[in-house]
Amino acid sequence: MTDLDPGPPDPGSDVAVYIHWPYCARICPYCDFNVVRDRGRTEEQAGLVAAILSDLEAQGALVGERRLASIFFGGGTPSLMPPEAVAAVIEAIHARFPASHPVEITLEANPTDAEAAHFAALADAGVNRLSLGVQSLDDAALRFLGRNHSADEARRAIALAGKAFDRLSIDLIYARPDQSVADWTSELTTAVDLGFQHVSPYQLTIEPTTAFGRAYARGDWTPPDEDLSAALYETTQGLLGAAGFEAYEVSNHARGVAARSAHNLHVWRGGDYLGLGPGAHGRLTLEGARTATVAHRKIGDYVAGVEAGLPWAEREALDAEGAAEERILLGLRTVEGAEAAAFDTLGIGDAVRDLTADGFLEVREGRVIATAKGRPVLDGVLRALLT
Repeated sequence: MTDLDPGPPDPGSDVAVYIHWPYCARICPYCDFNVVRDRGRTEEQAGLVAAILSDLEAQGALVGERRLASIFFGGGTPSLMPPEAVAAVIEAIHARFPASHPVEITLEANPTDAEAAHFAALADAGVNRLSLGVQSLDDAALRFLGRNHSADEARRAIALAGKAFDRLSIDLIYARPDQSVADWTSELTTAVDLGFQHVSPYQLTIEPTTAFGRAYARGDWTPPDEDLSAALYETTQGLLGAAGFEAYEVSNHARGVAARSAHNLHVWRGGDYLGLGPGAHGRLTLEGARTATVAHRKIGDYVAGVEAGLPWAEREALDAEGAAEERILLGLRTVEGAEAAAFDTLGIGDAVRDLTADGFLEVREGRVIATAKGRPVLDGVLRALLT
């Protein structure tokens, strides 16, 4: 363990904070997140920052005295957030929740925001880990994905970010139309030498409500078939593994334990976290129950809700079965797996034994873990367990 990998959280003491900043310079055609165009909404954004700070105080009062596990600014494009606003939120979180160890503070950024002064300002605000939305190092692919940066700009952003932040992660999207194994091998081989410590490679997914979803429905393009998608996945695992990146979660690879995302691990391990901002999800232990929260999605509704003391559009106390199912869904994505007690709660021991006998799961030290054979087909494994 390292200072930035404190181990499994105690849901009754450690709490992480997620801040959702919904503004983007451009809406990507594959994105189904809660985002809006950033069109000079200065006054609205100032009001949103004030609402986030008020929401933090209200939720902080609900959960009481807790230790801070991590902070994550997601979106949207939180690198568009004024650095002074980032600093104010970080300062308020530290004031509400003391920390017993150095806290990972991650912020997502786009390569188009890569200016040395801007990155330095974010680092001065308290950000110590940057997650850069590179998505591809191929110009044609970037145009297809609707990105507003080039491959050269992505490489420049990685270099600048590496100078400003001790810890750097990048996102990549693969399994794109007409992408071959050779294409992806070349692109990924180029990427691993650029100096980051963490990479999140995601297969392109088609959500019906997105521009890509509508284009797919019209027959404008076709994603890779199942066999090619599997080959691209295996290429990803093999190449990143050979370069020293451990797949500690299905879509997250790190060069060593210290490079893992402490915030994401806290979530996957079942820790509590506040969700602040429009549409933000949270998980809190309230009155002894694991409670799922979802904030109002529209910015105006969220701000008004916070002012009225009602920031959440949804609040649901999970029963024992619901909490166990969530632990399985999250835990099996990681190399740590999920505690066997969660499977016992659902009475699915027979399914675990069958999948273990078939080589998709293993049981070790009181935990159920997806094997190298099971992880590529994890969706099917979960269906066999939970349906």
